[in-house]
Amino acid sequence: MGILEVKNVGKRFGGLQALGDVNLSIAENSVHAIIGPNGAGKSTLLNCLVGKLIPDTGSVMFDGQSVLGRKPYEINQMGISRVFQTPEIFGDLSVLENMMIPCFAKRDGAFGMNAIGAVMSQTDIIERAEHMLEEMKMADKRHMTASSMSRGDKRRLEIGMCLSQEPRLLLLDEPTAGMARADTNNTIDLLKQISDERDITIAIIEHDMHVVFSLAQRITVLAQGTPLVEDTPDNIKGHPKVREAYLGETQTAA
Repeated sequence: MGILEVKNVGKRFGGLQALGDVNLSIAENSVHAIIGPNGAGKSTLLNCLVGKLIPDTGSVMFDGQSVLGRKPYEINQMGISRVFQTPEIFGDLSVLENMMIPCFAKRDGAFGMNAIGAVMSQTDIIERAEHMLEEMKMADKRHMTASSMSRGDKRRLEIGMCLSQEPRLLLLDEPTAGMARADTNNTIDLLKQISDERDITIAIIEHDMHVVFSLAQRITVLAQGTPLVEDTPDNIKGHPKVREAYLGETQTAA
């Protein structure tokens, strides 16, 4: 059993079958990528994983609990954080102010409280935010306006904001979209560090195969709303079903 279990999930939008009988198991403390051509159902599946969409059929279980029908803050309280394609930060605030927002939130929904339930002072909140900025290697940017940073730094800040709530599952939706190659490589290094140093499971939807093969231990390939294959990166490369889904190439018998 994985920490995240998707069983027989199906989702239609009118006459369109976006997902059809999807089964997926993501192992705890692993990095799992979900890839596929445009229209394969990746975003629909991700929205089902975080409770944003309720599938027509099937179940989504996180650590033995259903995520279906839960509100976003309840999903967060369960230990699931999501990074969107476009960084979700407050551009008019400083980097430090952005980091302070989630740093005083417990997973059980109590704000301004520390781990033992005592009210945190503003000094404690600032210290906690500063510590996370140090971990994200952004301490020198603490007083910058968030909107003035590069896309890569905005993403780094958003990931830090998610990590400050100590999630057990981090879902990343196209985390390197729109980035320069240097920022992409820095994001890869950051996610490797997070995976190595934290007890956390990471699931990534990503088009950039350089990112996928640099990070993932398992890869699930979707096509037309259905998983084609799940395997290790080495076995995914050149897999005939993957080549057919992406390139329209078919294998003929010798």
